[in-house]
Amino acid sequence: MDESLSLQAVPAWFIVLPDNNAAAPLAAKALAHACQTVRHHSGRPWLVGRWESKMMVIGAHGGTRVAVIGEHSATGRDAEHAAAALGRTDSPTALERVARWAGSFHSVASCGGRVRVQGGVVGLRRVFHSVPRAGSSEVSVASDRADVLAELVGAALDESRIALEMLTLGVPHPWSGDPMWRRLRAVPGGHCLTLGADGQPHTTRWWSPPDPVFPLTAGAERLREALTEAVAVRTHGRDLVTSDLGGLDSTAVCCSAARNNAKVVAYTAAIHDESGDDVYWAERTVGALHGVEHHVVPARDVAMTFDGIDALQDLLDTPSILTVDRNRRMGIVEMAAARGSGLHLTGLGGDELLAGTPARLHALVLTHPLAALRSARGYAAKYQWTRRAVLRQFLDRRSYRSWINRVARDLTEPAAAVNAPLLDWSAPPRMPPWATPDAITAARDLLRTGRPDIAPRGRGHGEHRELAAMDGISQWTRHIGQMAAPLGISIAAPYYDARVIEACLAVRPQERITPWRYKPLIVEAMRGIVPEASRTRETKANATLEEEAGLRAHRRRLLTLCEDSRLARLGLVDEKVLRDWCCSSLAAETQSYLLHPTIACEVWLRSREMTPPPPASALPTVDRER
Repeated sequence: MDESLSLQAVPAWFIVLPDNNAAAPLAAKALAHACQTVRHHSGRPWLVGRWESKMMVIGAHGGTRVAVIGEHSATGRDAEHAAAALGRTDSPTALERVARWAGSFHSVASCGGRVRVQGGVVGLRRVFHSVPRAGSSEVSVASDRADVLAELVGAALDESRIALEMLTLGVPHPWSGDPMWRRLRAVPGGHCLTLGADGQPHTTRWWSPPDPVFPLTAGAERLREALTEAVAVRTHGRDLVTSDLGGLDSTAVCCSAARNNAKVVAYTAAIHDESGDDVYWAERTVGALHGVEHHVVPARDVAMTFDGIDALQDLLDTPSILTVDRNRRMGIVEMAAARGSGLHLTGLGGDELLAGTPARLHALVLTHPLAALRSARGYAAKYQWTRRAVLRQFLDRRSYRSWINRVARDLTEPAAAVNAPLLDWSAPPRMPPWATPDAITAARDLLRTGRPDIAPRGRGHGEHRELAAMDGISQWTRHIGQMAAPLGISIAAPYYDARVIEACLAVRPQERITPWRYKPLIVEAMRGIVPEASRTRETKANATLEEEAGLRAHRRRLLTLCEDSRLARLGLVDEKVLRDWCCSSLAAETQSYLLHPTIACEVWLRSREMTPPPPASALPTVDRER
C-alpha cells in the first residue's frame, strides 16, 4: 500500500500539531501533501491540510490562536473575541462558548504552548489522535480523519478491531466509530482533546445531555428556534442550496431553508414499494410552499441496494454499512452537485431525536409509573411484545458493563426475537455465521478486556440508546460527506447540531416519545413553517423491497467480493460459508441485513489497496501566520 494514499488522494482533511520541535518531522510529511497551513504564534505549523478557505475562520490575540472549521456563522472578529477571552483567562471555557455557536464545526485553540481540539457532540465532527509509543520522544497529533492520521504516523492495521466491525446490529459503545489502526484513538463525542506542551494527549468532557424537564410546548419553541437557526447558518451567503424532501424530518429542514434568501432545489426519490408515499407528501408540501424547485426521481432511476458494490472507490476512514446502499443514497447528491449546489441539506438525525426510543420507559417507570405503563401497553400492542418480556426488561437493573459481558458471552447465540421489547441497553449484536473462530475470539477478547472504563453513553437505557444511535447514524452522515467531497459538495445535517440536540433531549420523555403520536415535538415546532398540508403526516417510507430486489439483481457482484476475500486473507471470514449465504434467498429484515457489516469491511479493505489520482479540484496553497 502506498504509505501516502490518504494524504495524496483525500480532498479534505486537516491535522493539528502541538507547539514543539518534536512535531517537526510529522509536520514536514503532512506539508508535502497539504494546500493550507496555519501557524502557531511561535511560527511552528499548527493546522496543516486541505480545506476550503471559507470553511475556516481564525482569530488571534497576543500569543493565542482560535480556529473554527466547518459550517458556522462565525466571522474573523468572532474568532478574535474568542481568542482574546481564551488568552485573558487561559481557561477552556472560552472555547466551550465557541462550541455553543450555531452550526457544526471543529474548534481548535493554541494558547500558552497547549493545543485544544474540540469536535461535536456526536459522531459527525470527529477528532482522532495518535498515541505515542511508551518511552519514545514521539508526540501526539490529531486529525479529523483516522486514515490520514494513520498514514502520517505509520500506524498498523488492527485486525481485531476489524473483526469487531463485523458484528450484526452494529458495534456497541464505546467501540463504535473507533479507528481501524493500532496506536490511534477517537475522542468521544462531547469531549475535547488537549495536547500539552510536551505533546502528550489528555481528554476531558465539555458537554453533557440536558435534564429532560421542559414540557412539549416549551420544547417545541426551543427546537423551532434552534433548527431554523441551524438551517439559516448553512444557507447564509449562498445563492443555491439543495435539499432532500422525503420524510417529515427532511421536510422540516427543506421548509426552513425555503424561508431564507437562497434558492432551494428539493429532491424526492420514489421507491418501488407501492405503499411508499414520500412523493405524494412532497408534492403537497411544494404545492403549498411556492418557489421551491422540485425534482422527483422515478423509482426506475433509483439504484437498488448492493448496486455497484464490487466497483466502489470511495476513500472512507472507517468501514461503513452505507456501502451497500452507496449508489442509492448518492444518486440525489450527484444530481445536486450537477445542479451547481455546494451544499446539500439532509434530515438525517431526526429519527433518533424526534421518535426517540421506548427504552426511556425503563427509567420513567420509577418516576412516573402510570405514564410509563400506559406507553408500554401501547408499544406492546404496536410491536407485539409479550407482557412477560416487558416486565422482565423493566425489572432488569444490571449495569452496562454487565450487558457488554453478556454480549461477549453470547456472540454466537441466535439473534434476539424480532418482537423482543426495546427497553434494554440495546439489541444484542451477534457475529455472523461466516465469522471464523479466530474472528469470534478476537471480538470477544476486545469486548471483555479492550476497555477498562466501560460506561454507558447516557444516563439510563433510553438516553444511552438515543445518544449511541446518534453516534452511529451521524457517522453514516459523515461517510456520505466523505463520499460527496470529491464532487465539491458538502452534506449538512442540522439535526446533529449541539443546540438542536439539546433542545430535543431537554423535553420530557413521556411527551416527546409516545406510541400514540408520530414525532409530536417536530409537528408542534413546525407550525407556520411546514405547510399544514403535510405537517401532521404520520407515515414513513420503507425500503425493504429495494433490499430484497437488490440482492436478486446484484447477487453476481456480491459473489465477486467473495472471491479472494480480503477478510478471508486476514483469517476473519470463512469464504465458502459467506458465498453460500450470498447465494441464498434472504429476507431483508431478518437475514439480508446480516451481510451489511461484513460487506462494508470487505469493500473498505479493498479501497485501501487502490491508488486513485489526487483530488481533481486542487486548492490554492496558503500559509498563514494566523
